[in-house]
Amino acid sequence: MTKRHLFSLNAPANWPIERKKNIWITRPNPGPHPLDRCLPINILLKHLLKYARTAREVRTILNSGDIIIDNKVRKDYRFPVGIMDSISIKKIDENFRLFINENNNYQLNKINKDEIKLKPCKIINKRILKKGKIQLNLYDGKNILVDKDGYKVGDTVIIDLEKKQIVNHLKLVKGATIYLTAGKYIGYIGKLNNSYTEKGMQQNKIEIIKGKEKFVTLKDYAFVVPEDLFK
Repeated sequence: MTKRHLFSLNAPANWPIERKKNIWITRPNPGPHPLDRCLPINILLKHLLKYARTAREVRTILNSGDIIIDNKVRKDYRFPVGIMDSISIKKIDENFRLFINENNNYQLNKINKDEIKLKPCKIINKRILKKGKIQLNLYDGKNILVDKDGYKVGDTVIIDLEKKQIVNHLKLVKGATIYLTAGKYIGYIGKLNNSYTEKGMQQNKIEIIKGKEKFVTLKDYAFVVPEDLFK
């Protein structure tokens, strides 16, 4: 059984917490995002949004049904919220999307009501099922069926969370807008310039252009996003 708390000093380095003030911190439940790529709602409401001071206040807010994550009401203070997830607070009519910025800190960007329904999801795997159906496995644990192939691992699909269907397909190709989710250049946004297929056990790499700067990083870190996502 997963422990409900973890030592503050053992929490991911980019969590917005005061490590020396509290010995224990809330551990997120197992779910759509791994420990090092998410925040439990408790920490998000207390330390990032600063809408609560204690876990009791967090539970009161959650029990009111005012917190919606990716179009679903969430009442578990340990639910993991990860990058690209949308957060809506009904009572005050505020909407956000969670990112990690270039300083490797979690950041909430305000979004409008139309953007709440749409979520970019990276394809991390795909499978062929019976009757030729294609199942796309997405980075946040979602699976979606498609009738026709044409999707590749590393591409991004834009999901309509209400209709639960794909409304756009962004390919991992030269010129694509890339958001980096890990590594030395975490949080950087640039254009894909080149891809390198490595031999043997080495991981494939990509070259990114950001302004006048060029750098190489792992292909696994690339998340194709719409050009206007961060505007």
